[in-house]
Amino acid sequence: MKVGIMGGTFDPIHIGHLLAAESALDAYRLDEVWFMPSHIPPHKQESGVTGQMRLEMTAEAVDGHPSFRTLDFEVERGGVSYTIDTVEELRRMYPHIEFTFIVGADMVNYLPKWHRIAELAQMLDFIGVNRPGSDLDLNRLPVFLQGVVRIADMPLVDISSSMIRKRTAEGKSIRYMVPDRVYDYIVRSGIYGIQPGTTD
Repeated sequence: MKVGIMGGTFDPIHIGHLLAAESALDAYRLDEVWFMPSHIPPHKQESGVTGQMRLEMTAEAVDGHPSFRTLDFEVERGGVSYTIDTVEELRRMYPHIEFTFIVGADMVNYLPKWHRIAELAQMLDFIGVNRPGSDLDLNRLPVFLQGVVRIADMPLVDISSSMIRKRTAEGKSIRYMVPDRVYDYIVRSGIYGIQPGTTD
């Protein structure tokens, strides 16, 4: 069984995340993609939205897809979410599964700075999801990474979680940038500055 791990803060999860996962699933014939919200990512500040809320939004987003599921592993574990710790534990828990890690093109360029990346690269491959116009050149990576990073192309969708948070802070619509059920969750919960009862 081949499983792609889609990690991230998902603050909030949006259609770009889902398209990236679908592109990786399709390009490399993965059996499943597991979305795994981080608790506290090592390269970002802690979110004002709780890990449990981000986990619930992610579950809403992937519900109904036959090959997507949500993993609460890092949120439940707490602390800083280092990928190598997670992968070591997943390999112990699921020795029969072949894992790959799905990352965006911008994160591919950042891989050399990941915690214990040389060890991690011996445990699994990476799928870098490349959008048109991305500045992605595998030849710029260290040699030990060049052989373990594969590319999956996806449609150009210029949406990010930070853009969504900025739009909500400015009172602008985010409808259709996130799945309908995630949008309903955001409105219902009153997070990102959108008050319950708001219709956008």
